[in-house]
Amino acid sequence: MAKVFKKTSGNGGLTLYLGKRDYVDNVTAVDKVDGVVKLDPADFGDRKVFVQLACAFRYGNEDLDFMGLQFRKDIWIQHYQIYPADHKPAPSAMHETLLKKAGDNAHPFTFEIPPNLPCSVSLQPGPDDKGKACGVDFEVKTYLAKEKSNPDEKIEKKDTARLVIRKIQYAPSQAGAGPKAEICKSFMMSDKPVHLEASLEKDLYLHGESIPIKIKINNESNKTVKNFKITVDQTTDIVLYSADKYTKAVLIQEFGETVEAGSTYDNTVTITPLLAENKEKRGLALDGRLKDEDTNLASTTVLRQGVEKEVLGILVSYKIKINLMVAGGGLLGGLTASDVTVELPLILMHPKPQE
Repeated sequence: MAKVFKKTSGNGGLTLYLGKRDYVDNVTAVDKVDGVVKLDPADFGDRKVFVQLACAFRYGNEDLDFMGLQFRKDIWIQHYQIYPADHKPAPSAMHETLLKKAGDNAHPFTFEIPPNLPCSVSLQPGPDDKGKACGVDFEVKTYLAKEKSNPDEKIEKKDTARLVIRKIQYAPSQAGAGPKAEICKSFMMSDKPVHLEASLEKDLYLHGESIPIKIKINNESNKTVKNFKITVDQTTDIVLYSADKYTKAVLIQEFGETVEAGSTYDNTVTITPLLAENKEKRGLALDGRLKDEDTNLASTTVLRQGVEKEVLGILVSYKIKINLMVAGGGLLGGLTASDVTVELPLILMHPKPQE
């Protein structure tokens, strides 16, 4: 194993070991979280050792907690008692490797993440925002306590060790057919319309991959298409605590091609939506982040059928808009200018890494 992730509690009595931080959601099932906790029970007294995995939605700054406001809502949580032993998972190859790393007095555990939970998503903070970013995260925590989950029992920070993990989805091995959209729009003072057709080669693209868009314009009207603009919109649907849904443009690109009355345009243009060009946009959805590692625009959320609405957390989707600006002519001039727009759905994801 190239790397083992571990975290030791402040009191030195608990050390949490994980073999990886990313767990793949295959839509129907999710990788198991296999880990180990090494114990030094000298100062445990009458307290027990528990381990938990929690999926939570963070929607405020931790400073608010001092004002009595809740800044974190658990979507799903599971606990196990591992000392005295009350949880004995089926041994895995990961357990064997981690037990060798941890040495004596180490106890294995396994969590199974339900496939209906949201993937890790982080909302980009503004330039002046402090503390942890809002979004959905997963955290493995081991702690000392007398009871497993008594809200009245105070658990000291020094008696806790925790590691954040990510639940992620990878693109399927084969992309589907590319979407296509078309519109035929008529105008005032013109007896013939403008036809616009746009299409993609496939339905799914990888983060950072160039996206070629085939555009056909047949201008049968007596007006001029002055230019066209392509916009990629990210829609973030926060469905956990309210119907909060908003859209932010992650790419706006203008093309100065003119299509005169009675002429046509047939070309393929290329766009690449990137986080690097959107670093200042507060609230933009990003893939879940571990510490200060680089991340990217959030991947499209792929849902299984029958998923429960209350645990969806944050849904992310994308669409491409192609907008023609058609100039008005004659005496009315700009008063008869109009837009011609089509939209194409876009799926952005990561490729599945090689084993």
